[in-house]
This record gives sequence, C-alpha cells and structure tokens, in this order.
Amino acid sequence: MTNPCIICVAITGSLPTKANNPAVPISVSEQVDSTHEAFEAGATIVHAHVRNDDESPSSDPEKFAALKEGIEKHCPGMIIQFSTGGRSGAGQTRGGMLPLSPDMASLSVGSNNFPTRVYENPPDLVDWLASEMLTYSVKPEIEAFDLSHILKAKDMADKGQLVGTPYIQFVMGVKNAMPVDRDVFDYYIHTVRRLFGEDAPWCAAGIGANQLKLNEWAIAAGGHARTGLEDNVRLDRDTLAPSNAALVRRAVEICERNDRSVATWQEARRILGLRLSANASKGRAS
Repeated sequence: MTNPCIICVAITGSLPTKANNPAVPISVSEQVDSTHEAFEAGATIVHAHVRNDDESPSSDPEKFAALKEGIEKHCPGMIIQFSTGGRSGAGQTRGGMLPLSPDMASLSVGSNNFPTRVYENPPDLVDWLASEMLTYSVKPEIEAFDLSHILKAKDMADKGQLVGTPYIQFVMGVKNAMPVDRDVFDYYIHTVRRLFGEDAPWCAAGIGANQLKLNEWAIAAGGHARTGLEDNVRLDRDTLAPSNAALVRRAVEICERNDRSVATWQEARRILGLRLSANASKGRAS
C-alpha cells in the first residue's frame, strides 16, 4: 500500500482533565508544547479545543488566536483544525474562531445522542457554520456520528455549501451513538467511495479503548487516523499515555506494520487540497 497516512492528533478536547491524566494539555503554552512533540512524532493535523484556567471548555477566539500563533511558529506546515463542537459553546459562539481562518474546522452536520445528552446540531446552525467556513476559506472535516451524516455531506456538497471533496471522519464508540462495528465501518467506506469517488479521503476516530482498534482498521483499509488525549487518555487498561506524542507514535507503528508511510505535512496538504501556509517552507519535511 503506497498512499501515505495522515495522522491527526486531537490534543485536548472538552472533557479530559489533569485528574484523568496529568499529560492533558490545558493552557495554550502546554497545548503548543504538546502539539510540537506530536508533530515531531508524525502528526500533520492538530485538532484543537481551548480551555479556561479552571479546565472548563471555552470558545474564546482570543485563546484560539494565541494557540494558532504558537502552532504556526513551532510547527510550521502543520494543518490547524479548530473544533466547532457543542461542548465549548452554544449557537454561533461555536464558530466565533472561524474568522481566524484556520486550515480546517470540524463540522457536525446532524444531531445524535451523547452519553448524557443530545448533541444538537440544528440545520440552521450547520448551514451558518458551513457558510462561515466558505467565507474564511476553512476546509470542513465532516464529523460522521451516523450514516445519515455522510449522506448530508453529499447533499451539502451538491448545493455548493462545501467546496471540493468533503473529508469525512467516522466517529465510533461514543456511548449512545454509533458503536464500534466492523460491518458499519466497512459500509461507511463503501458509502464515501460511492458518493465521492474511490480516491476520496476519509478518516476514523475511536473513543477510549476503541482508539487503537479504529487506528488499526483505518490504517489497514487505506484511510487516515485520528489519535490523541481528547479521545483516549491511556495506552492500555493499566497505563496512562505519557503524552499526545506517545499515542501518535503508536499510530506510526501501525502504519509501519501495514507498509504505509506517514504523510508529511506537504503530502497531507496535497491529499486534502489545502493551501501551503505562509511559513510552511520551514516545516518538517519528512
């Protein structure tokens, strides 16, 4: 298999705290340091939330701006993807950082159940977020918590709400949402290829202990992989992950076992159709 694998590191999220794992980066400076280590280990996308000093989730555009500046300085060429997820804010506050023009942002195109609540993504908010991403040249990553979300992405692409081939991420293992099921996983791949073409890029994310399984499935099947402390704070049942980089290195090892190279930032940007950043020429080449 020759197509390089893009590794995305989800560094912080909205839920894990230092009580869960002291390695979870909370402050912007911690996030930049953790991202840099993950970048050196092989990650070429950073999926980022920001936090308040008390570790609660935040949607503060100033925090996002500081994080973007730090990552661009210390990880030149890395793809910066901001979260517009619902735990950090409500309504249009979820997209308040989009005018900063990160390379990418997550876009959930439908609602679904979460462990203790409904993850609400009403159509008017989805349309507004997609419009903001078009305005500020931000490529969405479609978060597929359900098969209908892949079909919704096709509908939005046909209507011109999404530019280019959508990048779909299968999210599996969230309690009360789509469980980790191999038949469903394979049908997700079939659906992406049927709707967007055989070469359409896709990614998979598994929650908790399922992170390793989804990394293995995605990499072996020719997709791309997400890892990081947002989704999973452990290497195994008895061992906390010492860093985001440790989880990235585990994904790199899976790539090696499947005879897949790890995508450089240049390859990742080409695969996803992204522009080169202004300081990208200084970035890690391999």
